Amino acid sequence: MEKMSRVTTALGGSTLTGRTMHCHLDAPANAISVCRDAAQVVVAGRSIFKIYAIEDEQFVEKLNLRVGRKPSLNLSCADVVWHQMDENLLATAATNGVVVTWNLGRPSRNKQDQLFTEHKRTVNKVCFHPTEAHVLLSGSQDGFMKCFDLRRKDSVSTFSGQSESVRDVQFSIRDYFTFASTFENGNVQLWDIRRPDRCERMFTAHNGPVFCCDWHPEDRGWLATGGRDKMVKVWDMTTHRAKEVHCVQTIASVARVKWRPECRHHLATCSMMVDHNIYVWDVRRPFVPAAMFEEHRDVTTGIAWRHPHDPSFLLSGSKDSTLCQHLFRDASQPVERANPEGLCYGLFGDLAFAAKESLVATESGRKPYAGDRRHPIFFKRKLDPAEPFVGLASSALSVFEIEPGSGSMSWFVDTAERYALAGRPLAELCDHNAKVARELGRNQVAQTWTMLRIIYCSPGLASATSLNHSVGKGSSCGLPLMNSFNLKDMAPGLGSETRLDRSKGDTRSDTVLLDSSATLITNEDNEETEGSDVPADYLLGDVEGEEDELYLLDPEHAHPEDPEYVLPQEAFPLRHEIVDTPPGPEHLQDKADSPHVSGSEADAASLAPVDSSFSLLSVSHALHDTRLPPDFFSALVCDMLRFYAEQGDVQMAVSVLIVLGERVRKDIDEQTQEHWYTSYIDLLQRFCLWNVSNQVVKLSTSRAISCLNQASTTLHVNCSHCKRPMSSRGWVCDRCHRCASMCAVCHHVVKGLFVWCQGCSHGGHLQHIMKWLEGSSHCPAGCGHLCEYS
Repeated sequence: MEKMSRVTTALGGSTLTGRTMHCHLDAPANAISVCRDAAQVVVAGRSIFKIYAIEDEQFVEKLNLRVGRKPSLNLSCADVVWHQMDENLLATAATNGVVVTWNLGRPSRNKQDQLFTEHKRTVNKVCFHPTEAHVLLSGSQDGFMKCFDLRRKDSVSTFSGQSESVRDVQFSIRDYFTFASTFENGNVQLWDIRRPDRCERMFTAHNGPVFCCDWHPEDRGWLATGGRDKMVKVWDMTTHRAKEVHCVQTIASVARVKWRPECRHHLATCSMMVDHNIYVWDVRRPFVPAAMFEEHRDVTTGIAWRHPHDPSFLLSGSKDSTLCQHLFRDASQPVERANPEGLCYGLFGDLAFAAKESLVATESGRKPYAGDRRHPIFFKRKLDPAEPFVGLASSALSVFEIEPGSGSMSWFVDTAERYALAGRPLAELCDHNAKVARELGRNQVAQTWTMLRIIYCSPGLASATSLNHSVGKGSSCGLPLMNSFNLKDMAPGLGSETRLDRSKGDTRSDTVLLDSSATLITNEDNEETEGSDVPADYLLGDVEGEEDELYLLDPEHAHPEDPEYVLPQEAFPLRHEIVDTPPGPEHLQDKADSPHVSGSEADAASLAPVDSSFSLLSVSHALHDTRLPPDFFSALVCDMLRFYAEQGDVQMAVSVLIVLGERVRKDIDEQTQEHWYTSYIDLLQRFCLWNVSNQVVKLSTSRAISCLNQASTTLHVNCSHCKRPMSSRGWVCDRCHRCASMCAVCHHVVKGLFVWCQGCSHGGHLQHIMKWLEGSSHCPAGCGHLCEYS
């Protein structure tokens, strides 16, 4: 969408007038260049090579330089440059390695002038000398740079960077003989055109390829470079060694960089991929661009300021087949949308707060924090009168410190070192960690560990002595508490109904209600029970026993040392048929009220076996199981872990995650777990808890975490005899054919833990060396070195 702002600039008699506009090209553009009078622009690409006139309202095509019946690779341009001294002279870099010059003053349709075919691979960049009309410099993918004299048919000098491909070459504006070149290995070289044998200076500027560079038009020694590491760096080349004076962090690889005219600290950049916008940066504010142009819909391939003394007009070409003129007044300003406040905590509790200085100044009653040991630090940048952004806000930064001792992180270190994360049963891990947290005064964390033990650990087994009458001969192991029935522990109402009182002669109900789901027990006329000498008030046991092994329920005959009676899981083998269907309560009540049944018979009938209608009480599972399965609490445990993580206690979240393992890991997504692990490991490494950090990495099941202690871990071993590097196979040196890991004390091969002196390279078994150094400080190998072991 075009913006209708218009700017008129007077430049020494000529006037620049225009607005934000664009035109559609026939093909994607690779590079653009502007003539010296700022009235025309040339656009070059693989399938386009045209010159456009820049008018007030639009671009007008003036000349198509792709002429001929058949297409030629010489016209497939990777770069183009317009000479700033001769308005009729152009040069292009072709993808087939040819450097072509063009003379617009020729009367014929074909404007091609000279061809230089000395490069073997694609030419990435061409550059005219700023003051010498006949000097042309090129940089190629073959790693060579060539200087051409247009009055001759071949190059006059060849410069070898002894490196990979050359990505950019630029003549210095202030130094007649100096040019800079950038390479794909991250190096920048400075050359003198009079000395092609070696460079004057070389330094590593970026981590990765350096795609572009540009000399500052005013400051003689400033060189801006951009690379694949998403950074733009400004170097001061006037010092003995190149000094980085500014660094701008962008969001994508930097493809082009151009200093803004008349603005000492401004430069424009475009990206090689991903980001389609053009940014203008103030190098003193490296994280927020001063202006942004968003007209292109594909990668911007070329940028150029329209006039070397006009900061208002910027031209650009893109792969979206458009040519644009950007008016600086119409650019969006990200600074206006940026958040002017910031808050950050330091590792040891320091608090830093930044805000607009105007906001801080209006708070006349503002008092510094009581624990502030340092005076607030204020940063204020003096505004440059040449900058159009007069409203840039300066920030005030205040740094506070909490009360001494209150921000101590000793609890974190103690917890990390004392926590047990593996190697024990779950119950022991939870109890141990709860004890550690309680000793450190972290009661909430201790309670959390206790609750986790209750949720995920099954109840313990009772011992044989804790159960009354482990029923059955030879029974040596206890029964599970949840599967036993203890009469003493029952509710008072339930116990009063189960115990039979022979002293009372009143008629009682024959019904014993054990539980809402329990079987109701009654009795009918049973001659066998009535005529038996065995008391009817007995408890059915899990036995195959005789009658003398039955336990009385009569309190008068009960053993005083056995006050509790337990109903086992199953009764002894019955001598009659068992009917599983119990009668209803009505039938039981009728039998209890029958005049044919005496009180003693009713008492005995409550536990007496029946012939055909009713079943005996048989408990095969927990009568009253109140325990819920652990999966019932999974959502609650996950919420608890997220709560601790959100509170900043990733130590607790990761520790529980490791201890519980698969019980809870499946309910938390992998990305969240990885974030918790990396945060905790980072904290451990900040406190130099390397062993704990390595243990957490080892116990992690996340692939991204478990590989942390396997990457970038290389052990270089040299032979102790010839001092040459050892191969990765065996203990024998490939060069001197001697065993490298010989113990200097016992003279045997060390195949396990090996300790050596870094001074003389001799060593051996750990125990042998320790014992030797207890009595002597000299090396056991006899080399005379004074070895130390600490």
